[in-house]
Amino acid sequence: MSSSGPLAGIRVVDLTAMVMGPYCTQILADMGADVVKVEPPAGDDTRYVSVGPAPGLSGVFVNVNRGKRSVVLDLRSDKGRAALRALIAGADVFIHSMRAKAITKLGFGYDDVAAMNPSIVYTNCYGYGRRGPDRDRPAYDDTIQAECGLPAVQAALTGEANYVATIVADKVAGLTAVYATTMALFHRERTGEGQEVEVAMFETMASFMLVEHANGAMFDPPLGPAMYHRTVAPNRKPYRTKDGYISALIYNDRHWASFIDSVQPVWATERYATLTARAAEIDTVYSLVAQTMTERTTEEWLTLFVELEIPAAPLNSPQALFDNEQLNAVGFFETVPTAQGPVRMPGVPTWFSRTPGRIAGPTPELGADTEAVLAELGLAEVESR
Repeated sequence: MSSSGPLAGIRVVDLTAMVMGPYCTQILADMGADVVKVEPPAGDDTRYVSVGPAPGLSGVFVNVNRGKRSVVLDLRSDKGRAALRALIAGADVFIHSMRAKAITKLGFGYDDVAAMNPSIVYTNCYGYGRRGPDRDRPAYDDTIQAECGLPAVQAALTGEANYVATIVADKVAGLTAVYATTMALFHRERTGEGQEVEVAMFETMASFMLVEHANGAMFDPPLGPAMYHRTVAPNRKPYRTKDGYISALIYNDRHWASFIDSVQPVWATERYATLTARAAEIDTVYSLVAQTMTERTTEEWLTLFVELEIPAAPLNSPQALFDNEQLNAVGFFETVPTAQGPVRMPGVPTWFSRTPGRIAGPTPELGADTEAVLAELGLAEVESR
């Protein structure tokens, strides 16, 4: 287990499943926390959703549960609940993704857990916040994307409603759970007080979407609809070049001036001279640039944009990231030995000068650490299957 990260010495009791909660606790583990993943006898469903080197070790599961210890407990049994209570007594964080009624019925709502360990940070990962009428609704990434407006802005861009091709709601909510949990730990460090934290996918994604799309709707009276027009301009898409595609954003006035001076001097008119003017006709600007981009190869454009200090990039596939020069130069990938063979995992994206994080270890097979963890608590192995 990793012990050099900023969370070294923190123990997390993790009752989350799928992606939102496990992504949060994977980051905590990479930052040095001892994460004990408590699973039901059948295991987290994500163990079985994609390819993997062995049953119960799908690629998605392996990536978001690395470095944790797996303990199987049947929380419907008295012994299973007693073992969980013993785990909670020595923990710093308790985090779950069960519905409020279900976790409370088991006897592990916040009031119950705080009575066992008053200084604990208790993090709820929900679909919808408990103070609203939707608190008991089930939620998955697709439904949250729909409800927060992502397919609607995709439709404004492409003409057809689509989900974003990544589980963005799960991951953004997981990152939010990381900062919420660590902020509560910081408060406890200063005051000794534990507290309850709630992170809801819908509210998280509503906040995420409205960063730019709140726009004119924020004001009273409204100055326009809730939409940031640059991101939904129909011609906002990768540019086709002579031999492929490229992404480039000729955005501020310096970028624009250097681009037209080098490529299209005829565009040096007041109509497009300022960011404000270009923003008012952003789709026209995108269209003009698109026509010009077909005149050179991708490599020729990349060379020019580097020279002009204009942000630009080739279009990569996820597969190409494994051979990316930048990622390999910074040591982003780590090869972790496992019982099934080496696994090349995406690593820690942050850097600390004194307390660096790192992949905490391989992903546990279901229940692999039950005996050892219960022994640490002075308990015999409980009936879990």
